[in-house]
Amino acid sequence: MSSVLSPEMRRRAGGRDIRIVFDEATIAARVHALGQEITAAFPDGELLVLGLLKGSFIFLSDLVRQIDRPLHLDFLVASSYGSEQVSSGNVRLVYDPETPLEEKHLLIVEDIIDSGRTMKKMLALLATRRPASLAVCALLNKNLLPVPIPEVRWVGFPAPPAFLVGYGLDHAEDYRHLPFIGDLN
Repeated sequence: MSSVLSPEMRRRAGGRDIRIVFDEATIAARVHALGQEITAAFPDGELLVLGLLKGSFIFLSDLVRQIDRPLHLDFLVASSYGSEQVSSGNVRLVYDPETPLEEKHLLIVEDIIDSGRTMKKMLALLATRRPASLAVCALLNKNLLPVPIPEVRWVGFPAPPAFLVGYGLDHAEDYRHLPFIGDLN
C-alpha cells in the first residue's frame, strides 16, 4: 500500500512526506484477527500480557481490547544499548514487571523485531521465572534472523526494508502518534 498523506496528516507528521505502508483500516483489521487468534490459543489459565515499552504501547492497547478473555497487563522496559549506539548484547530489564510471572501464560507484545538479539536474551531471562508458557506477538517482523525465534507465534505484518514510523514506532521520539505505519524516507 502506498498513498499520499492528507493535508491534516501531513501537518501531524510535521510537514514530512511519509509514504503510508499500512493504513489505519489495514492495521485495525489485522489487530482484530490477532486478538481472535490469541484468544483461541489461551482458552484457560492466567494470561499476563507484557508490553515492551515504548514502541508497543499503541499496538498493545488496541490488541488487548481484541482479546476476548480475562487477562492482566504489565510492562517491560529492556535495555541492551546503555549509552552506546550499538547493542552491547547485555540485556537488562530497566523496568521489571511487578506482577509475579510463575505459572502464568506470558504474552510479550513488541512493536518490531529487528535482529532479535534483545528479544532472545529477554525471553531467556523471563523463562527463568517459570511461566506456564511464553509467547511473543510482534506488530512487525523484519525477518532478519537466520533461525526464527520459536516463541514469536504471532506477527502482524512482515516489515518492508524501510525506516518505519507511526503507530508507536518513532524516529528520535517523533511520529509515534501517527495512526498509520509509514516509510520516513
